[in-house]
Amino acid sequence: MNQPLAERLRPKTLDDYLSQQHLVGENGALRNQIKQGIIPSMIFWGPPGVGKTTLANIIANESDRPFFTLSAISSGVKDVREVIEKAKKSEGLFTTKNPILFIDEIHRFSKSQQDSLLGAVEKGWITLIGATTENPSFEVISALLSRCQVYVLKPFRKDDLIDLLKRAMKEDRIIAEKEVKLVETEALLRLSGGDARKLLNIFELVVTSEKKNTKITNDLVFSKVQQNTVLYDKTGEQHYDIVSAFIKSIRGSDPNAAVYWLARMIEGGEDIKFIARRLLILASEDIGNANPTALVIANNSFQAVTTIGYPEARIILSQCVTYLATSPKSNAAYQAINQAMDLVKKTGDLSVPLPIRNAPTKLMKDLGYGDNYRYAHNYENNFVAAEFMPEEIKNTTLYNPGNNQRENAQREFLRKRWKTKYGY
Repeated sequence: MNQPLAERLRPKTLDDYLSQQHLVGENGALRNQIKQGIIPSMIFWGPPGVGKTTLANIIANESDRPFFTLSAISSGVKDVREVIEKAKKSEGLFTTKNPILFIDEIHRFSKSQQDSLLGAVEKGWITLIGATTENPSFEVISALLSRCQVYVLKPFRKDDLIDLLKRAMKEDRIIAEKEVKLVETEALLRLSGGDARKLLNIFELVVTSEKKNTKITNDLVFSKVQQNTVLYDKTGEQHYDIVSAFIKSIRGSDPNAAVYWLARMIEGGEDIKFIARRLLILASEDIGNANPTALVIANNSFQAVTTIGYPEARIILSQCVTYLATSPKSNAAYQAINQAMDLVKKTGDLSVPLPIRNAPTKLMKDLGYGDNYRYAHNYENNFVAAEFMPEEIKNTTLYNPGNNQRENAQREFLRKRWKTKYGY
């Protein structure tokens, strides 16, 4: 049997599908739609090996629709048009439901390739299901994104992955014949990085290289997987590990490590926009108001590298990375918006205080909208101590400036104006 274990164990029905219960569980957002055969065009967003392709196949099977598939890595506009023509011809042959076109790694499609899908999706010739490991807000054109539902697929839980291994030992003939005993799982889980497909294929490699009744231990797994990882696997967990190391090196103010991990990504052929985008996020999340120029530098770098491209873009990226790594750090702005959003979820729809409401009509003015509003520029230092928060949460401090030169100046600015109101 030439099929790898991950393919042999691929679930065929929703009941066999282990993960993504928030989507396909009893109360999942997708389950009823699938059962009723009401399938919108959609984008699955999640890390590698969490079941995006499998779920697309299950949807096609359970809704009894023709299924076409393309990979964005190897397909062009011509391929898209050919598949759409086949889908149009197949419509109505076996079912009145329109066919499903599944596109793996849709984020790798260019704008023109994505444009070629619009007409078919709009006219209902196909139901599009795209899979991506990247944020579709950045990688999928807005016209196509607006016609699709976006569903986030979560990483497997540890228990799910262990259950998957046990299922392989029980249900797969090749694995079952070995009658192995699963003693330790840490090495398997670590090497697979949460990717179920990689987990099963590593497990198969180890099991099939051993005799019957072997105990699967961490040492055995590590000894069998000597090749470990390539320089940079931009489609697997190595991608996420190196990006994590890259970001944490900059956050930790280590320009040497940051440039090393940058080089690893460049040599591995990482998308230049992906790197530049991560630097933009970091400039606000980890530096913020400690050095506001960091965001300007990161944004200018993003524009420059997308214009210039490799190989010269490596120089611009290096300048940006070393600048960010050697900047003072603060996550105060990042923490402020997180706390504010948590507060909004808890407090619901608190009313806007009357003095700061908009009053474009006479009725609103009669109702007191805008009454007693004091225009800050009419007061000394362009400031007046007014209440801008809803009454129920007044005096709540959300922004707490960090301990650095710039934010200490901000703290002093706030302290002079608000005294003790916000605890500055």
